[in-house]
Amino acid sequence: MRLRDWDRNLKIRLAGESVVNITFWMFFPFLSIYFTEAFGKSTAGMLLILSQVFSCAANLLGGYYADKYGRKKMMVLSAFVQGAAFTVFAVSSSSWFDSPLLGFVCFTVVSMFGAVYWPASQAMIADVVGEKDRSDVFAVFYTSTNIAVVIGPIIGGIFFAEYRFPLLLMAGVLNLVLGLVLQYMVKETAPVEKEEERQNKNWFSVLGNQLKDYRVIMNDRVFLLFIIAGVLVGQTFMQLDLLFPVYINEVVTNQPLLRFGDWSYVVENTQAFGLVLAENGLLVAIFTIVVTRWMSKYKERNVFIISSFTYAVSVLLFSQTSWIWGLLFAMLVFTLAELMTAGIQQGFISELAPADKRGKYFAAASLRYTFSKVLAPVSIPMSVWFGYTWTFIIISLLACISGILYYRMFHKFEKRKALETAPKW
Repeated sequence: MRLRDWDRNLKIRLAGESVVNITFWMFFPFLSIYFTEAFGKSTAGMLLILSQVFSCAANLLGGYYADKYGRKKMMVLSAFVQGAAFTVFAVSSSSWFDSPLLGFVCFTVVSMFGAVYWPASQAMIADVVGEKDRSDVFAVFYTSTNIAVVIGPIIGGIFFAEYRFPLLLMAGVLNLVLGLVLQYMVKETAPVEKEEERQNKNWFSVLGNQLKDYRVIMNDRVFLLFIIAGVLVGQTFMQLDLLFPVYINEVVTNQPLLRFGDWSYVVENTQAFGLVLAENGLLVAIFTIVVTRWMSKYKERNVFIISSFTYAVSVLLFSQTSWIWGLLFAMLVFTLAELMTAGIQQGFISELAPADKRGKYFAAASLRYTFSKVLAPVSIPMSVWFGYTWTFIIISLLACISGILYYRMFHKFEKRKALETAPKW
C-alpha cells in the first residue's frame, strides 16, 4: 500500500508522531541515569517498578477506553496530558526549581498516558486499513519509531546533561501541538456502539473479563511456557533503557571513538550510551526484514532457543568491557538476538492459538512485556547489592533458562500437533 493511498488520519499521525518520537528519545534513555543520581540506585529501581505498575494498569484499560470514548478522544487526551506533564517535568529539572521527585511523578504520568495512547492508535489503523495492508502500515510506523531511536539518543547524548530543561520543554510543546493537530485535523474512526452496550460496560467489569480470559488461556501449558520464557528473556532486552545507561554512564570515561593522526573524536559517558542505543535502532530499522527472512529458513524451536542464548552472550559481553568499541560490538550481538525472533513471534502465536481465540491469545501474549517491564527495574538496585558483574551474570542466566523453557515448550507443542494429526480409528 503506497503512502499516497493512506487515509488522511494516518498521514497526519505519521508526520506528527515521528517528530514527537525523536524528541522523546532525546531524553528518555537517559532518565534512568537522572533518577539513579537523584535518588540512589535502590530507591530509583523501586520507583521505576512502581511507575511501570501504573502504566501496565493503564495499558490494560486503554483498549476499553478507546472503544468506549473513541480513538481520537483518547489520543487527544493522552497527547495533552503528556504535553502538560513534560512541561512540568521541565520546570522541575530547571535551575530555579530542582525537584527530582516531581519529575518522577511527571514521568509516571507520561508513561501511563503513553500506555493509553498506544491501543487507541493501533485500533485507528485497524479501523481505516484493510486486513491485507495492515502489516505494511504497522511496519512503516514501526520503522519511523526506530528512526527516532537512531536520531534521538545521538542528539540527547550531546545535550541532555547540560540542556535537560529545553529538551523536556520542547517535548511538552510538541505533544501539545500534536494534541491540537489530532483534535482539529483527525477524524474519529471508532465504530458506533449501541447505547445499551455502552451502559452495560464499566472499567472494572472489562478488567475482570480480561483476567478471566487470561486465566482460561493460561491453562494451555504450551502457551504458559511461552509467557514465562518471554518474561525471563525480557529481563535482558528491557535493560536497554534501564541498566545499560546506568552502567555505561559509570564505567565509560572520555574515550576516542575515532583517531586520525593528531585529531581524535572523544565521546563522554552519555554520548557513548547514545551511540550504543542509536546503533540498536539503526540495525533494527535496516535489518529486520533481512534477518526475519533468514530465520524463516530454520525451525522456530532452534531460532527461539539460539536467540535466548545469544542474548545471554551479549549481556556477558557488556559486563566485561568499558571500551566504547567493545560496547558497540556487544550491542551488535544483542541486536542480532532481538532480530532473530522479531518477525516470527506473532506467527507462532497465530499457530498456537485456536482460530476462534486468536485475539485473546494475542492480548494475553502481551503479558510477556507487561511483566517484564514491571520486573526489569530490579536490576538497578541489584547492581548495588551484588555489583555489576554478578547482576549481568544473573540476567544472562535468566536468558539461558528461557532457552531451556523454549525447548520444553516446543517439545510439548510438537507432541500436541502429533496427537491432533494422528489418524482417528
